[in-house]
Amino acid sequence: MSSDQQEPVKTICPYCGVGCGIKVQPGEEPGDVRFMPWGEAPVNEGRICIKGGAATEVVDHEDRLTEPRIKENGEFREASWEEAYEYVVDELERIREEYGPDAMGFFGSSKVMNEENYLLQKLARRYGTNNVDNCTRMCHASTVWALRTSLGAGAMTNSMRDLREEADVFWIQGANPGEQHPIANSQYFRQAVLEGATVIQVDPHANKTTRSFQIGDTERHQHLQLNPGTDIPLLNIVLKTILEHHEEHPEDGWIDEEFVAERTEGFDHLKATLEDFDKDAAAEECGVPLEAIERAAEQYATADNAAIFTGMGMSQHACGVDNVQNEINLALITGNLGRPGTGVNPLRGQNNVQGTCDVGAMPNVLPGYQLVDDDEARESVEDVWGFEIPDEPGLTNVEISYEAGDSIKGLYVMGENPVMSEPDANAVAERLADLEFTVVQDIFHTETADYADVILPATTWAERGGTVTNTDRRVQRMRGVGKVHENTRHDREILTEIGSRLFNEGFDFDDPEAIFEELRQVCPSYHGMTYDLLGEEGLHWPCYEPGDEGDPFLYEDEFETESGLGHIEGVEHTPPAETPDDEYPLILTTARLEEHYNTGTMSTRSPTLNKQTPENFVDVHPADAERYGIEDGEYVRLHSRRGEITLEARVTDDTKEGVVWTTPHFAAASANKLTNHVLDERAKIPEYKAAAAEIDVEVEPLGETADPTAED
Repeated sequence: MSSDQQEPVKTICPYCGVGCGIKVQPGEEPGDVRFMPWGEAPVNEGRICIKGGAATEVVDHEDRLTEPRIKENGEFREASWEEAYEYVVDELERIREEYGPDAMGFFGSSKVMNEENYLLQKLARRYGTNNVDNCTRMCHASTVWALRTSLGAGAMTNSMRDLREEADVFWIQGANPGEQHPIANSQYFRQAVLEGATVIQVDPHANKTTRSFQIGDTERHQHLQLNPGTDIPLLNIVLKTILEHHEEHPEDGWIDEEFVAERTEGFDHLKATLEDFDKDAAAEECGVPLEAIERAAEQYATADNAAIFTGMGMSQHACGVDNVQNEINLALITGNLGRPGTGVNPLRGQNNVQGTCDVGAMPNVLPGYQLVDDDEARESVEDVWGFEIPDEPGLTNVEISYEAGDSIKGLYVMGENPVMSEPDANAVAERLADLEFTVVQDIFHTETADYADVILPATTWAERGGTVTNTDRRVQRMRGVGKVHENTRHDREILTEIGSRLFNEGFDFDDPEAIFEELRQVCPSYHGMTYDLLGEEGLHWPCYEPGDEGDPFLYEDEFETESGLGHIEGVEHTPPAETPDDEYPLILTTARLEEHYNTGTMSTRSPTLNKQTPENFVDVHPADAERYGIEDGEYVRLHSRRGEITLEARVTDDTKEGVVWTTPHFAAASANKLTNHVLDERAKIPEYKAAAAEIDVEVEPLGETADPTAED
């Protein structure tokens, strides 16, 4: 059958969390798949960014894992599936018998389906441990914590559609949708701006978002270019400005008194926290003129509908929970929650990071964010599963990595790459080498796979079906075109086989729909969904009963907290764990690029994407470049207390003086060899966004490309 006789398959882009629909056209040969636009796709209406258009390029890449591999005498050899399964099951049983179930750690993945993450966390808990986590720990754990405890759910409060139609002010702090969520930015946010919305952007680095709205020289755009790690002082200036104005002019309505009185708690705590707060000193610490921050406060407070967008620039700090809490404070005191065009909206970076959390692949919650130490919730899930669940939260993925070789003896990694994604990456690799047993289940031989004892070859996003949940809580179906390599297996097939061999029952599922049907029984917010009801449009959770259409925005009547009230809590500034000194006089901060994705496992293997940006670079302010004697395009050595990388310097005023900026995407020069592993003590998220650094010049370039996986 020729390719034009085969129907293209409608599925979801595997990259960022926007949830764009695309078509995959199968060809005559198994590996011959190509991208096609899906004009009626519900989120993106046919438009696609450069990553989505290039997504099929890696499906049949020459680096694909095609056979199981087992390490012998330090070298990998091919193995049969039977041998690999026996080895994995024997080692999992041995570790549990010798050390107990908490000696194993399990890593889920935001790059695989809801059904597969559901199976992995169920497998971990049947094994007897809550040591299961996913990469949201690296990006939005603090956001999830703050939103869940103060409002009720760890997700966007609003939908992209209602934000486009109703928001008057977009407060974008620590997020860069122009680069990291380009279709959301162009299709939704920019459309609102074209119709008159104002943008207030708070970020240490000028970027594509700064330039995308084409209103840079008007009163409808402000870029508050603050120093890294000073988000709390800046928001406290905003909050105190609003409080002061309300004291003098209550009739202006900058504070929604009725909303605060009827729907919130903690307002007095916020006022007490800010009573002696010095706005002038805080503005100096932020590196932003006080009058600019006060003007932004007025624009937000006087808007009919103001929406906050938050990202990793807020969450990836040791004070990440407090950062996001202060955004929640701002929304609550002004009444900007519970209706279209408002809210606090985390933009999720990977295509299923929201769903991976929703289905319980976290150490402290079961599916639907039910706490593992809540007896009633735990027992309701046990009734469906038929086994007891450990009643204390497990270790996060960063804590598991810290304990590798000590209390953690084994690790099961599905679709994650902690050697690249975790901070202080050199130390992570050293600790993984001390494990007694490691399984890596992936599509490519990642940097983490070097440390595996068994590698299990999985299928790609284009080859299988399931569901994913995008950044605004829309659950959508993915559909596959069939296997490219015969001896690879779907993640769900691998997990059901291992689970069935370990436990005899509870893991016998014929297809992803059967897994979803069980997920519905234990996840209240997904209970009303079925594959048929999802159709091609998908549904926003919460969807409690069949027939529910889902909620495009949350909290219209009450918050899902114990009291039913939104929680306000004043917070005070916590400086980054590392600040500049004589030895390391610069501050390093990191972010993603439009052309690449996460640890680069897929994107650096795409010829189209690699052509755009083939290697890593560091942005250096002109004043710093002059002081160090750095020429634009020159290679420099960037180092911190944890490691060093060599990369090209780009001299630009996109960054602030004293601040250097780079990316985590490239194995040969990964920023995470330098980043700090200090954690937010509640959410356990690392402080990627601020580390002390230094630059050396006069180093040898790495050659034509700094990434060994890159194609010509």
